[in-house]
Formats: sequence, structure tokens, C-alpha cells
Amino acid sequence: MIVAVGCDHAGFVLRSVVLGYFESKATVLDCGVSTAEPADYPDVALRAAAAVSEGQADAGVLMCGTGIGMALAANKVKGVRAASCFDAETARLAKAHNNLNILCLGGRFLSPDRALAVLDAWHGASFEGGRHLARVNKIAAAEAVTFSSGGVVIFNHPLVHHKMTIIRDKNTSVKEFRELVEEVAGLMVYEITRNLPLSETRVETPMASAAARTLAGKKLAVVPVLRAGLGMVNGILSLIPNAKVGHIGLYRDPNTLEPVEYYCKLPQDIQEREIFVADPMLATGGTAVAALSLIKARGGRKISLVCLVAAPEGVKRVHEAHPDVGIFIAALDPCLDDHGYIVPGLGDAGDRLFGSK
Repeated sequence: MIVAVGCDHAGFVLRSVVLGYFESKATVLDCGVSTAEPADYPDVALRAAAAVSEGQADAGVLMCGTGIGMALAANKVKGVRAASCFDAETARLAKAHNNLNILCLGGRFLSPDRALAVLDAWHGASFEGGRHLARVNKIAAAEAVTFSSGGVVIFNHPLVHHKMTIIRDKNTSVKEFRELVEEVAGLMVYEITRNLPLSETRVETPMASAAARTLAGKKLAVVPVLRAGLGMVNGILSLIPNAKVGHIGLYRDPNTLEPVEYYCKLPQDIQEREIFVADPMLATGGTAVAALSLIKARGGRKISLVCLVAAPEGVKRVHEAHPDVGIFIAALDPCLDDHGYIVPGLGDAGDRLFGSK
């Protein structure tokens, strides 16, 4: 086991205690500091947290005056669960229920003996999993997205970033572009649907009867905006194959840049369904606003807009017209050009999907 250990000047009093504790129990990755001279706790905390996040260390112990500053800084790093513990029982529960991977100690509040008791309780405990795993997973899910103001969710998952880079590349083939759009749409909806309600059931495995959970009859619908939205549908349906599919046909007038409707066919029970409107590009926002208005006019209420790339102008327009609609995007680009295209964007998504240009 490798443990990242670090402290600032206020936590230095406990440094030798922690190092002595792990002397025969683990390999220590020393993240500083080595003197009691004034030091900034974020520098130490972020070094240790990065080591845990990147797999260089299995866990960490950080010390400052209260342990709180170290915890605040360490928790900014993805995959880190840090907390300041002041007694053995909270330390044990932090590992058992929260799978705490960085323990923070307060040098101004814990005597060496008490610090050892806290450290031993945390180190000796095991994560219990079960219902606690589901809760810890929700924390991890929050790290997969970045929330910005106004109800926009920008996805920050490494796979999304990687695939979007290939999608943007003008040299990517039609086949690969089409496959990647499906994959990113699936990854996004996987996260969006994380909180769907579940009901308890039982299933017979080859070995025994087991308690299990299943979706609680939630009705879903996917509504692509033709034509580019079609490229996202299969990726979404691969995860939720029972969702019904509607279609909205809109094109953008090349002169006014405003949407013109030419087709709208939605499930008859659209008012009962949670709806994912799929359109790769949110540029001026005119098409999205028109599509959302058509759905609402037919009774749709719970609606999310799922796009690969958006411009601030489009986000603003959708928010003003439909403030109740959540916007989920893989990337927010800086601006539009004079022709209403997103810059840097990825070009015309429909043309690239279907090889029509």
C-alpha cells in the first residue's frame, strides 16, 4: 500500500506521528513539508490529491491546523473523497460508509495519541459497499459533468473529450463520424438518466434467488430534430431501447437563419413521457426553440435538450424561451460566425453524418 502524506506548518506537529504509524504498514509518498516554516496548505493538498487521483498512491493523510483546509483543497481533485475527522468513530464511519480515501487531521485540535486513534480507526476500517456504494457513485457521477449557470450541464468525462476531438477533426471519415456521434450521445444520456427511479424485484440466478432493482416503469421518448438529430438516436436507444421515438423536421432559412417547420410526428402519449430532444448543434438557438415549442404545444412537459456542441448565443436564446428545459452539451464553443455556424464547431453535422457534401 502507498500512502501520500503531507502537511503545512500547522499540521507539522503530527507529521512524525503519521510517518511513524505507517513505517511498517505502508510505503509513504512524502508530499511535504519537511519544516515548520509557514506553508500554503493548498499546495500540499493538491499534490497529495493528484497522487491519489492518478493512482500513484492508494490513499492519503493530510494535516493542517483543523484538517478542514486540506479537505477543501483535496476535494477539488477528481476521484478524491477527503474529510477532517476528530475522533475514531467518525473516522471509521468515513471509511465504512463514504470510502474516504484521504484522511485529514487537525494539528491544533488532536493530541498525538488521539491522532493515532483516529488514524488507526480509518486505516483499519473497510468500505461496506451496498447502499453506500450507490451513494458514493452519485458523487462520482457529479464529477463527470460541470455545472454552469442557468441550467446548462457541460460534460467533463475523458471519453467524451477524446471522442469529441475526433468528431471535430475535418479528416474523420463519414463512417467514423457517424459511429462517434452515436457513442457520445449514449455516454451523455447514460449520465442524464442516472437518477431514474427504481423499484425492488427478485430474480432467479443460476445459483439462487436474489434481490434486484429495475426501472420503475418510467416512460421515455427520444425526439431527434431532422436531419442531424438522427445521428444521435441509435446511441440513445442502445441504452433505453424501450423509448418511443418522435421526429421533428425543421430547416434553417439561409437568409433569415430562422427555422421553418416541415414535419412533426410525436408519440401519442408524449405528455406522459420524459423527453430527450436530440440535435448535435445548438447554434443560433432558433431551431431548438421551435422544436421545444412544438413539443410543448402537443403536451410535452419534462424535456431535456441534448446537443454535442453549443454556442453561447444558442444557450441564451433557449433559456429565454424555455427556462424550464435542461440543456446538456458535450462542449460549449466561443461564438458564431457571420453565417450562424459555431466556431470552432465541427462543420455541418448533417452533411458530415450523411456524406452529402
